[in-house]
Amino acid sequence: MAELKCRDYGFECDFVSAGEMEDVIKNFRDHTEEEHGIDYSKEAVMQFLLRKQGL
Repeated sequence: MAELKCRDYGFECDFVSAGEMEDVIKNFRDHTEEEHGIDYSKEAVMQFLLRKQGL
């Protein structure tokens, strides 16, 4: 299971995306684009997940 929190990336936001990796990536990207105006690439969000897992 993967999880990303906006707060971990400098946003004052309580959004959390948790679940299967592909779903987390899509939901996090959709949220940051719609709510924060930032269009992260799929690869960038994948790097967030990998770093968070210590890989």
